[in-house]
Amino acid sequence: MTDLLDAAERLGRGELEALQLERLRATLRHAYENVPFYRESFDKAGLRPDDCRGLADLARFPFTAKSDLRDNYPFGMFAVEHSQVRRIHASSGTTGRPTVVGYTERDLDNWADVVARSIRAAGGRPGHKVHVAYGYGLFTGGLGAHYGAERLGCTVIPASGGMTARQVQLIQDFRPEIIMVTPSYMLTLLDEFERQGLDPRATSLKVGIFGAEPWTEEMRREIEQRFAIDAVDIYGLSEVMGPGVAQECVETKDGLHIWEDHFYPEVVDPFTGEVLPDGEQGELVFTSLTKEAMPVVRYRTRDLTRLLPGTARVFRRMEKVTGRSDDMVILRGVNLFPTQIEEIVLRTAHVAPHFQLRLTREGRLDALTVRAEARAEATAEQRTAAERSIAAAVKDGIGVSVMVEVVDPETLERSVGKIKRIVDLRDAREV
Repeated sequence: MTDLLDAAERLGRGELEALQLERLRATLRHAYENVPFYRESFDKAGLRPDDCRGLADLARFPFTAKSDLRDNYPFGMFAVEHSQVRRIHASSGTTGRPTVVGYTERDLDNWADVVARSIRAAGGRPGHKVHVAYGYGLFTGGLGAHYGAERLGCTVIPASGGMTARQVQLIQDFRPEIIMVTPSYMLTLLDEFERQGLDPRATSLKVGIFGAEPWTEEMRREIEQRFAIDAVDIYGLSEVMGPGVAQECVETKDGLHIWEDHFYPEVVDPFTGEVLPDGEQGELVFTSLTKEAMPVVRYRTRDLTRLLPGTARVFRRMEKVTGRSDDMVILRGVNLFPTQIEEIVLRTAHVAPHFQLRLTREGRLDALTVRAEARAEATAEQRTAAERSIAAAVKDGIGVSVMVEVVDPETLERSVGKIKRIVDLRDAREV
């Protein structure tokens, strides 16, 4: 295995931390000198880049939030001249202004390197065919996976999202070993294989690399059993780079190793902002260490996880994301995450692993309806039984009463291969 590791993956922990500090200090100077937002933010906190003398000193510096990126739309967070920017990506902007990110030529090289490292850690090898079913375009998933696979020496099938029946045909005809896609769309592909009377366990696929949304161990087991593949997690977000910030290793499947030579992680209390020790759950925060076009300092991801020691690699691991602090639903005093509902839906007979939470207000009280898609063969009686089963499991396991609707297959809204998990109708608005 060690002959597959690159130079940074062979560093000792002390060597890695020395490299991190060198790159962190350079990033702080680069951000301060070239981004007015960071200069004002550091000055307001009474800090200068050289005040960071050790890795622990980063905790003194202010956070960056998604709202800061939106307030500086479109290019206010860029740290280089526009002539040096080789690519621009952006979020969908469905809840306001999109967040815009830029990449220099070196940024794109580094991005391809970390995605290549991720695919290799997942079991990919030069010569493998990689079916990329992430969306292409302003979304970072498709192009990030594409160039990383090419950097590793793989053959890319740029399928993008949608046209599910055609995706199945391409997998059958082109025989890829690896698929990169959202886990919820992978389940849609599984359903399509079975609808066409094809055995998904008989495909050429060996590894699925799934990201862009939280998913559970129950979903991993469902995918692995129904497709006879190894299912591993990839993590990234456009504000920090895109896919390839962290990757689960196929030999351990015990959390995602963060590529700490490029991204410095912290976990903080989501309410106080206090840095938590490794092993405690909180909100994940990232500082980029090598980005030129748009460095980020202490970016609050809103993803909930904890940091753990490395196993298959020297780099620390992050536990599989359990949810987002801004996705947490407080329903009549009870904290509830979509992943908790996912676990219940996945173990309920006669429903597909596709669900949505709809929040409404009845008088002065909030109400939640769980909408889950039925499997195609489910009878009316089986749908009713599934509704009762889900409602009872939520009440018993989470401690709150919800309404449940089992709806027809392919009813729930999907976006870039993902289902919109929460629809908030309390103020006639969606989140």
